[in-house]
Amino acid sequence: MSKQVSKHLVRFISGLKKPLSQGKRELITASSVAVCILLIRSLGLLQFLELGALDQLFHLRPQDLPEERITIVAIDEASLRQVGSWPIPDGVIAELLQKLNRFKPRAIGLDIYRDLPVEPGYQKLVKTYKLMPNVIGIEQLANNKNASVLPPPVLNELDQVGFNNVLYDPDGKIRRSLLYWHIDNQAHESFGLKLALLYLKSEGINPKNASSNSEYLQLGKAVFTRFQANDGAYVRADARGYQILSNFPKPLCADASKSCSYRQVSMRDVLTGKVDKSWISDRVVLIGSTAPSLQDFVFVPHSRKPIAGIELQAYLINELIAAAVEGRPLLQVWSKVWEYLWIFGWSYLGAVTAWRIRHPIKISISILLFCLLLALSVYVAFLFGWWIPFIPPLLTFASAAIGVTCYFAYMQEEFKRSKEFLYQVINTIPDPIFVKNQQHQWIVLNEAYCELIGYPYNLLLEKSDYDFFPQHQADVFRRRDEMVFQTHQPHESEEQFTDAYGSTHLIATKRSLHKDAAGNCFLVGVIHDITERKLMEEKLKRKAAQLYKSNNELKRKEDHLRYLAYHDPLTGLSNRKFFNEKLQESLAWAQSNHLLLGLLFIDLDGFKRVNDTLGHEIGDRLLVTVSQRLSNCLRGSDTVSRLGGDEFTVILRAIPQVQVASKVAEKILSTIKEPIVLDGYTTNVSASIGISIYPINSNDSETLIKQADSAMYRAKHLGKNRYEFAG
Repeated sequence: MSKQVSKHLVRFISGLKKPLSQGKRELITASSVAVCILLIRSLGLLQFLELGALDQLFHLRPQDLPEERITIVAIDEASLRQVGSWPIPDGVIAELLQKLNRFKPRAIGLDIYRDLPVEPGYQKLVKTYKLMPNVIGIEQLANNKNASVLPPPVLNELDQVGFNNVLYDPDGKIRRSLLYWHIDNQAHESFGLKLALLYLKSEGINPKNASSNSEYLQLGKAVFTRFQANDGAYVRADARGYQILSNFPKPLCADASKSCSYRQVSMRDVLTGKVDKSWISDRVVLIGSTAPSLQDFVFVPHSRKPIAGIELQAYLINELIAAAVEGRPLLQVWSKVWEYLWIFGWSYLGAVTAWRIRHPIKISISILLFCLLLALSVYVAFLFGWWIPFIPPLLTFASAAIGVTCYFAYMQEEFKRSKEFLYQVINTIPDPIFVKNQQHQWIVLNEAYCELIGYPYNLLLEKSDYDFFPQHQADVFRRRDEMVFQTHQPHESEEQFTDAYGSTHLIATKRSLHKDAAGNCFLVGVIHDITERKLMEEKLKRKAAQLYKSNNELKRKEDHLRYLAYHDPLTGLSNRKFFNEKLQESLAWAQSNHLLLGLLFIDLDGFKRVNDTLGHEIGDRLLVTVSQRLSNCLRGSDTVSRLGGDEFTVILRAIPQVQVASKVAEKILSTIKEPIVLDGYTTNVSASIGISIYPINSNDSETLIKQADSAMYRAKHLGKNRYEFAG
């Protein structure tokens, strides 16, 4: 009950306080919301929404003036019926090109794959190609040559070919255009760029490197900024080749009842001479399919329904020409730093709006107005060719504002409920509670506090610690209170005080600072009498110290006995018992992991001579030195043991091949053979080594030991200072 009431008291006071300064709390709110939204954005979860918002900007943008630079010769269903076959014979294509060329267009784009002859009329088409330098054909590029579509051979030789690959976004729409693509270190130009360059050449405009960035293409008044994988709303998009974000034109409809597009004439009308010369002369003429049966259709941002692939090429060509000649804005994006600042700024604006206004209706109206302002800002920027984030700032602004509003609503409800409850139960709290003003006077006390210090409520009210406690205790209380007033941070401490009857108590006091709606500061203290607990703690500490001391002594003895049981007292190496257990364990591990294990049996050559001539003390020191050298030769996973006398063993755990054991043996031989100086005496010993390998020699530990021991004796008989493998 005490904890529950104390919890409600804290909530009650929290409803009155302002824990942070306005600027700091708004900054924290804005930063938290912005970081969350940016994290979500970096995962690509907002990409579809942002691309959808971009499409809406295209829809809302005013239509461009009717475009007179481009005419589409449509291969529609009527034209296909007239020809009577698909693919269209080369002779028909040749006749179509010749009729168009009579009207002197600047460029003709043939958006039909003609990699193979389609008789009749192939030779006629080849001749036509050679007589028309303004004809551009198409090819489809792919890193895998089997997936590519080759260009018309003649046009390819004349360098009159461009690729017509397009880039689809995840939602199936086309918002980017490829200008160049390198395959096998060879640069290829797109179909649209090739035709645009032909048109612009007549205007005296040729491609060059931009002065601001030599890697970018400049055509006339336009610099084409290269698309990067994370530009705008894109997250890790395919940025191969030289891409640009397409600011597709939105042509004005000549007839409101028809869909907006470029001027179109059917192939049938061209072949029958029913085309006005002005529709062809001095223009870019595109020949391509619009027939539903050929299914060459795509979506662009502002299209309500799919458009023909030849119309897509018209959009790209018009964009390139208009940008170069008229300076029509290209679609650009901000750097990531500016985007993050933009998103954070709207988050901060949402937090400030909610923190300052605090009225739900006014906040709702403010959110609506600011959202309209955001949408208008993004739209105006788009009209000038800038694609700036809309969905992330909208989410950060709304999330910050709505989150703070919900917080206020929650706190008001909690404050109301806590107030009603605490008025009834505050004096039933068993823990003593006091509230002081900035003059360190008691202004609120509960009955538990009055009972603790032994003075009545009326006597304590508006008095200070110095009126009832000894000087040194009151000084401590005053310092603790001042620290909370100055730092505005909660503080918990243990203290002593003497009550009205002269008894000294040990208490734990938690102090915290709170403000009411008027800005008045109050210090709230909650006291726990810990006198009994402290006495018990001291008693337990003494017992714990004794137990700890006893346990440490037992542990040291146990560790020493275990060390003696498993280690050689002279060299510190593991002994025979440890060796046998380790060998069994290593064999089991090698078997379960299908690995080799090497066992080396080592006996020193010439040790008995040193022991007999220089004494046992020098012999023991020699064994210690040899043990250290053996340990230094091995990996951390290997085990070296002394079985007794001058006999040693080495377990090579998890070796990949038998040759590893040979290399270790050679290293041991060369290391042990080095002279050892002891008390001015230079001693020389060598070693004979026997090697057995699991599972080559045996699967049994005892057999492996015997075989390694036999191999060691064979090494001694063969001249010592060498190693031998078990037979």
